[in-house]
Order: sequence, then structure tokens, then C-alpha cells
Amino acid sequence: MKILITGAGGQIGHDLIGALVAAGHHVVSTDLAPRPPSHAHAGGDWQRLDVTDAAAVQHMFTDERPELVYHLAAILSASGEANPRLAYDVNQTGTWNVLEAARRAKVKRLMFTSSIAVFGPPPSGPLPDPCPDDVALHPGTMYGATKVSGELLCSYYRKRYDIDCRGVRFPGLISAAMPGGGSSDYALFMYVDAVRKGSYEAFARADTRIPLMYMPDGVRALLELAFAEREKLSRTIYNIAAFSPRADEIATSVRRAIPDAQFTYVPDPVRQGILDSWPKAIDDAAARRDWSWKPSYTLDAMTDDLVPRVRRMLDLGAVLSH
Repeated sequence: MKILITGAGGQIGHDLIGALVAAGHHVVSTDLAPRPPSHAHAGGDWQRLDVTDAAAVQHMFTDERPELVYHLAAILSASGEANPRLAYDVNQTGTWNVLEAARRAKVKRLMFTSSIAVFGPPPSGPLPDPCPDDVALHPGTMYGATKVSGELLCSYYRKRYDIDCRGVRFPGLISAAMPGGGSSDYALFMYVDAVRKGSYEAFARADTRIPLMYMPDGVRALLELAFAEREKLSRTIYNIAAFSPRADEIATSVRRAIPDAQFTYVPDPVRQGILDSWPKAIDDAAARRDWSWKPSYTLDAMTDDLVPRVRRMLDLGAVLSH
């Protein structure tokens, strides 16, 4: 298939491009920035695209005529709180532009990446644990609010224009590529700084518990849902889950590979508040039922695979200081 990816320069794009190219697809990757060095060997084409520019998005879709679009472009939670207007422009207006361009270019299928940031504590009490797909959504960040809107827009375009929109609500994603300003970044830096410095001061409490997922599982979910039979899907957007460790449990897992690693916890009020607003665990029964979703990695399995990858990335100079 001919596949177009927006926001391909981010954390997900690197692994997704490689998986799609390896499967024989013609991939057109787009981002506002040039192709980053970490993506140099991912394969496919690379083009500059600002999703907030409606005319540019329409021209790209009309020119390329993709059969499938992965819409990854977004400003994440912590970065979005630092610049809410930018988060609104990219996440809200950008998603509208992409959906409109898909409609006009008669794109058959569009994959949307949502997030656990759509959830937040309802006025009536805490979120269910684990949190199912269908609860009232009360996001506490601009990122979360725009992801809720994106989910609703995908459902609208599916019903109104019969665009086959599908999406997943990702947990915090962890990979050897550096993240882009999410509140779950502490989890990855527990690995990165344990390797390069032997210690890490987390911006979250030791008892912080949120849903997390290793990137290979996240990419596989995007592939499996994109190519699932439409008749089997009962929803537009699906929860997906893997594991939900406390921060100090991540530390224990890291020490299996790096026994001398030291961890301290100094919560940042803004990011800790965001983390506390999210579910502690996710119920993904619908995904398991409809398209046989099942994660492959546990926390310790991720640690065993990730630590050597981080070492290689550091050796190559691809993981930069933060």
C-alpha cells in the first residue's frame, strides 16, 4: 500500500516507518522538521509538512494519494502545558486539516493515535481501576482535551463520510528514541540515565503508577488494527494496555540489568499533577475481543531488551542530553 505518516519525526515514527517499509509498503513520511539523524536508515520518502497549514496538507494528500494515513503529529502533554496555543493548533486544527484532506482525496483508511491523557478524574470520584473504554472523559491538559476532540472527529468522519477511521489510546510509550515532552518521560530516563550516569532523579513520586507500553508492542498494535477486518471492529477508538508499574518498580527492574543504578524522586508539581490525573491501569477487553490484541512485553522483558538498545544508541550518540 501507499502509506502517508504525519509527525513521522517523533518517537513512534522511527519504529513505525521501519516496520511498514519492511512489510513492503511505500511509505511517505512527513514532519515539520527535516528527517532526524535517528531516522536516517528507516527507509521510505521524507517530505516537510506543517499540519497546521490546511493548503499544504491538502496539496500533500492530493499529490500523494495515500491509501492509508497514520496521523501521529501532536504536541505532547508536558510540552502542551508549556505552550497550550501551539498544542491546540497542532493537535486540534492539524487533525481537522488531515481529516478534511483525507475526505477530499478519498483516502480509504486513517489511523489516529490517541492517549490515556483523554482520561481525568470525574467530579463524582476517582477513575475506575482498571479504566474501561467508555467512561466520561475529563482531561486535565490541553493535550488530553485535543485528543478527546480528535477521537470525536474521527467518529464523526467515519459516520458522515465513511472514512474508515480507527485509533488506539496509547499508554506511556517507551523506546530507545528520545521522547518529545510527555509526562511519562521519567520512565524512559530511568533507563537512559542509569546507563549513562548510573543514577536518575525522577520528576515523579516513587509510588506513581500509570499504564506503560514498550514501543514494539505499540507499533504492532498500529499495524494490527490498521489491517484488521472492518466488520470485526465495534469501535472507532480502542484502549490498549501492557503493564502498569510504580516508578520504584521500574527502578527495581532496571537494577536487574544495572545493579548499581541509584534512583531518587523529586516530584515536579505540574507533571506529577498530570500523572495523578491519569488512570493507574487500562481495561483493553474490547481490543482483545475485536482484533485479538495482546501485548508481548512485560516490564522485565522490556528491560532486558531496552537496556542494550539504550547502550547502543548512546554509543552512536543518538540519545542526546536532556
